[in-house]
Amino acid sequence: MRRPNSLGVGIDFGTTNSSIALADGTGNAGVLRFPTRTGLTESYRSLLYLEKTQGWTGPEGIERYLEADPKGRLIQSLKSFLSSRTLLRTEVFGRPHTLESLIARILKDLREKASAAFGFPVRSATVGRPVWFVGAGAEDDNLYAEGRLREAFRMAGFDEVRFELEPVGAAHFYESSLDHDELILIGDFGGGTSDFSLVHVGPGIRKRGRRASDLAANAGLGLAGDAFDSRIVRHLVSPALGAGTEMRSMEKLLPVPGWVYMKLERWHHLSLLKAKETMNMLESVQRHAVYPDRIAALLHLVNEDLGYQLHRAVQRVKVELSVAESAQFQFSDGVVELDAVIERRDFEEWIAGELLQIETCIDGLLKKAGVAAGDVDRVFLTGGTSFVPAVRRVFETRFGGGKIRAGNEFTSVARGLALIS
Repeated sequence: MRRPNSLGVGIDFGTTNSSIALADGTGNAGVLRFPTRTGLTESYRSLLYLEKTQGWTGPEGIERYLEADPKGRLIQSLKSFLSSRTLLRTEVFGRPHTLESLIARILKDLREKASAAFGFPVRSATVGRPVWFVGAGAEDDNLYAEGRLREAFRMAGFDEVRFELEPVGAAHFYESSLDHDELILIGDFGGGTSDFSLVHVGPGIRKRGRRASDLAANAGLGLAGDAFDSRIVRHLVSPALGAGTEMRSMEKLLPVPGWVYMKLERWHHLSLLKAKETMNMLESVQRHAVYPDRIAALLHLVNEDLGYQLHRAVQRVKVELSVAESAQFQFSDGVVELDAVIERRDFEEWIAGELLQIETCIDGLLKKAGVAAGDVDRVFLTGGTSFVPAVRRVFETRFGGGKIRAGNEFTSVARGLALIS
């Protein structure tokens, strides 16, 4: 059975979560819901769990990983590597895999689940991409990353893929509820990127036909939720695992290697610490460390591949800080015992640099478009990081709280992409 011409498929392949939507041609778009052991979810975790002979993705990958003993290899945030020209392939259980093939494994499962649910083979889709991929320093890097992502979709069984900017997808979702035209600013905050677009939308725009000038300007940053998470790891987790401590060497005190903790802060690099040479180095550090128990905790975290559990604990406290002035951070596994209270004001100090980059990006976007803040009718914020109060204040300060809108924070991009499709 072929896809009916009146239907459109939109896919938001995210750094942390993915979603897929189907538009029915009447202006409505529904999101596919995935079964888990605790119910249905609209967010499909963009991760891959591999054992020696098989692998799983999404919610099933998480469940298999949590049950496994011993554990295989859990790989997260693969999208963050797309612009890298040095990470072309990696070995898992002695077998080489290209980055594209690992991403394709996730996309193939998404495609097959969507095909079963929609009742036709999903072979074409409108797919979101960030304004700037993580690590991209120039437009050539963006094109390189997009080409790799296109190849991953091809390997996953897609015959036709049309890329659209993720904030433009969110703009189309927002537009579907309008009865008048507006100039809107979209702020799309993912796990790895923050993207912004100034777009003219509304029924009048659709009636006369869209023009290139309707998209007034785009801007983006290679930071978002993961960068905020990394600050919690840096200030709260890493010190308890030996960061900033010393080790004895030839009757001298030397600092424990700091690069290990930089990897710890980045979810997509954490699993790379399990390499044999790194583990041997950490075992040597432990033998000579001033605080060997802290290095033992680090070794346990890496050896047991507890990145997902740590990520979940960090995410939990970040969510709690979005609604409360303080939150309890807790993480316990084996010799790792972390328990501390985080104040929102401290967290906001930790992310001050990232907030400044967001502010600068927004101001640059307005200047590039030649638009004053007062000329923007509405600001639509989407993505998990849009819940962070300090992020919302960036927009409230410039545009006024009455102009801020939100909704379907985790699926608006996919819904809008389906409407475009």
